[in-house]
Amino acid sequence: MSSQEFRHIVRILGADSAGTLKVAYSVTSIKGVNLSLSNAILKKAGINPNMRSGFLTDSDITKIEDVVKDPAKYNLPGWLFNRRKDSDTGKDLHMISADLVLKTKNDIDEAKSIRSWRGYRHAYSLKVRGQRTKTTGRAGKSLGVKKKTPQGKGGGK
Repeated sequence: MSSQEFRHIVRILGADSAGTLKVAYSVTSIKGVNLSLSNAILKKAGINPNMRSGFLTDSDITKIEDVVKDPAKYNLPGWLFNRRKDSDTGKDLHMISADLVLKTKNDIDEAKSIRSWRGYRHAYSLKVRGQRTKTTGRAGKSLGVKKKTPQGKGGGK
């Protein structure tokens, strides 16, 4: 492969990644795709995951995009998807990019509206997943105790 074929920036489903990365890591630049799913996608698309993404052809990129858009069509296992047993359809779905962000926001808003414990924690900007709160997660609140200045050391009467 000549240096003319190498692309320094590769665009896959609206996400830019460096051409020097291996294809498996380059596909993970798409929001909603992790390394496990990336390897499964490349296996179904028939692309070597150790190849540098700068050498991908347009047809290879099209294959990857097709598999990412509808992984169920390619018989990928449901446990790889990021939205299993969707509350609306009951099916295993895989969301990417803006759809994932919007669906997550809608889920949080729904939890708030039905006043579930999880929704309550989100509404009051508290930890949601059972983490400690005694010493962490204090951002935005008053921190510590303000020291009083001793008498006669400025600022006082």
